[in-house]
Amino acid sequence: MPAPLKVALLGCGVVGTQVARRLLEHAEELAPRVGTSLELVGIAVRDAAAPREGVTGTPLADLLTDDAESLVDGADVVVEVMGGIEPARSLILRAIEHGASVVTANKALLAQDGPTLYKAADAAGVDLYFEAAVAGAIPIVRPVRESLAGDQVQRVLGIVNGTTNYVLDRMATEGLELEQAVKEAQALGYAEADPTADVEGFDAAAKAAILASLAFHTRVSIDDVAREGITSVTAADVAWAKRTGHTIKLLAIAERNTSDDVAGIQVRVHPALVPDEHPLAGVRGAFNAVFVEAEAAGELMFYGRGAGGAPTASAVLGDLVSVARHRVLGGRGPVESSYAALPVLPADAARTRFQVRLDVDDRPGVLAQVAAALAEHDVSIEAVRQSADGRADGSGDGTDLARLLITTHAAPERALAATVAALTDLDVVRDVVSVLRVEGA
Repeated sequence: MPAPLKVALLGCGVVGTQVARRLLEHAEELAPRVGTSLELVGIAVRDAAAPREGVTGTPLADLLTDDAESLVDGADVVVEVMGGIEPARSLILRAIEHGASVVTANKALLAQDGPTLYKAADAAGVDLYFEAAVAGAIPIVRPVRESLAGDQVQRVLGIVNGTTNYVLDRMATEGLELEQAVKEAQALGYAEADPTADVEGFDAAAKAAILASLAFHTRVSIDDVAREGITSVTAADVAWAKRTGHTIKLLAIAERNTSDDVAGIQVRVHPALVPDEHPLAGVRGAFNAVFVEAEAAGELMFYGRGAGGAPTASAVLGDLVSVARHRVLGGRGPVESSYAALPVLPADAARTRFQVRLDVDDRPGVLAQVAAALAEHDVSIEAVRQSADGRADGSGDGTDLARLLITTHAAPERALAATVAALTDLDVVRDVVSVLRVEGA
């Protein structure tokens, strides 16, 4: 066999520890797959002396170093699982400059400044792989980037954040309010002490930017992604969704569209009503799934564990074997594909169906006024449900309050925004309680 390849690991958190342990435990299995052995030469951390669960007292402890620069300089392959923007970006660029191939799970960095990394890797003639940056163990980056390279992807819908999927699932199955479900997720380790990145949609938006870039051969950054989290979703929203045959999911969506005769793409993250018969509606707990619609391949779905140390380590090691094999046999993997350079269209031009829930006066003529407000903005009604005093189960106490649930046909976001404003101004409308999009129908 050729000389061993030196592997440097940046980060020793939950994922890093799993990657390091599996590299050592499965060294004999990995060597024939690569064509030579992989030698883990060091693990860069901020404080090498700090105690670490699962590391202190094991052979991994002897590999810890706080001199990341020197470690990177002597490596053939650098695996970055430290997260964040800096020093991850500087260390990856340093590794590339010294001729090392790079494997990263850093979705935030790729979504913010991926082109800088792609350009550097291309100039240096080294690989930059990032399967673990989107949906953990689910193989989605490689299929979209390689398997569908000869097809035309029309749309990508994904549940790409396990924390929010767990929270929404618990709200649906147990009737919990959002805050209760989030606390439960934190207790189980699915959510961080500060769950903002998850519940506000930042994590999903970063992954949406990466998927859109790959699917549509266009540079898309996180700033191009219209983002709305799940913090406004209530137990009542979930109950109404169930009553109408839907499940609420936080979706990352990237699709081809046309606005003002300009063909481009739209990328957004928001909670949406998914019909119960759609495959994404059945994704439970902290699992992830990505649904791809392509011109020739048709509908494809990728499903599995989207987070956690072991699942993410699986994706990292898959990339590591690939880039290491390239170094042994020669050649490179796929480079950035941005030739299409499609414009990213404004979010308010996206077309989708909506469910609007209103508290209104319970008297004759109200529905006619509401329908007129929608028609004025070219939003057509598909269906209307009404219940007394706003209860999802239809029960009431005989008061003069009613709740209308209006499902629309597909309409632009900007038309709906104008419609909601018009509804708010109607004397017969007491409150616009909820507005949710319907996707996957």
